[in-house]
Amino acid sequence: MNRYIILFSSFLRPAVILVCAMLLFNLPTLIYKIGMFLRGILYLAFCNDKSWKKPQDPILVVGPMLAKEKETGDSTNLERKTIYFVRHGESTWNDTFNKGSHRSAAVFAIGFIPGLIKALLFELYLILSGKLDSWFYDSPASNLGLSQVKDLASFMKQAKTKDDTIAQHIAILKASPDAPPSKIICSSLRRAVTTMAGGFKDRLSRRPSEKVLIVPALQEISRNPDALSITPAHTQIQASWIDKTSELTNFQATYINQVDMSLHDGNKPLGSNGLKRMRDFCQFVFSPSCPEDFVVAGGHSIWFRSFFKTFLPYGENHPGKNKKIINCGIVALTLIKATRPSGQATYMIDPNSVEVIYGGFH
Repeated sequence: MNRYIILFSSFLRPAVILVCAMLLFNLPTLIYKIGMFLRGILYLAFCNDKSWKKPQDPILVVGPMLAKEKETGDSTNLERKTIYFVRHGESTWNDTFNKGSHRSAAVFAIGFIPGLIKALLFELYLILSGKLDSWFYDSPASNLGLSQVKDLASFMKQAKTKDDTIAQHIAILKASPDAPPSKIICSSLRRAVTTMAGGFKDRLSRRPSEKVLIVPALQEISRNPDALSITPAHTQIQASWIDKTSELTNFQATYINQVDMSLHDGNKPLGSNGLKRMRDFCQFVFSPSCPEDFVVAGGHSIWFRSFFKTFLPYGENHPGKNKKIINCGIVALTLIKATRPSGQATYMIDPNSVEVIYGGFH
């Protein structure tokens, strides 16, 4: 017995020395990740991201103004923007903690513990190697997620439809020469940026001066670590270890050259909540910073579902209120801004405008 203890001790000491040396060598990254860990604990304990007082039904304000517009043709106090919600591909967090639609409950249950151990060991490797990357924090698109992004890119390239309205939407999404201008914006979380960079790669490659604008208001509504951005304020997003192995596109080059981080000021404030960010989003798309009438927004399932719940008339029974947009799905909607005489703005989704362009709800 003593022999085995001595043998174990002989391996343990150099292993501990090696680990300590690696941590010291990568001290700046280690300190940053410790800060992320502490921030994650704070969010889990004190974040109220999903808690807010239910606002007034938007139809109460917008409805009479729409009726007046229909009767008199006066749309002075009404503005409209077409928004395309694009949900990100599956993430490593989803792969570890969510069953998903790609596997049965039994397969997920059997593989959960081995999958969690794998994720924890890989996280340890990322820490020891000094990589500013993570399986859990700001979880990147997984291999499954990248395959979904690839399918989206194929759809964008080859999409054909006999529906004239859908065809017009696709032309806008592709930035076809005869289509009206549109703006691509995105959450700061890496899986969303990967989806936009990969799913719209043909558009971006044809338009090298175009940039995906990171808009903080689109950060996911959740207290979980995967909804916290790993990217320091005003610095470029770095390709994850999975992005780097993908042959779909050169993600790192896209992140450096075609992603605008000027508005990225770090993580959502601890005292913020989803409603505030959704309202900030509405204000942004109708601001001078976003003159385009068509906005392509890359983001997240809970954020999108909350947006439908909040800005569709409360009497509307729409699947977007209770179901998630599928991974890499695209849904179009018209967002209305109604300005009262006091100058206060109310926003509402036109319930007749919601259209599935790709994928749908589940």
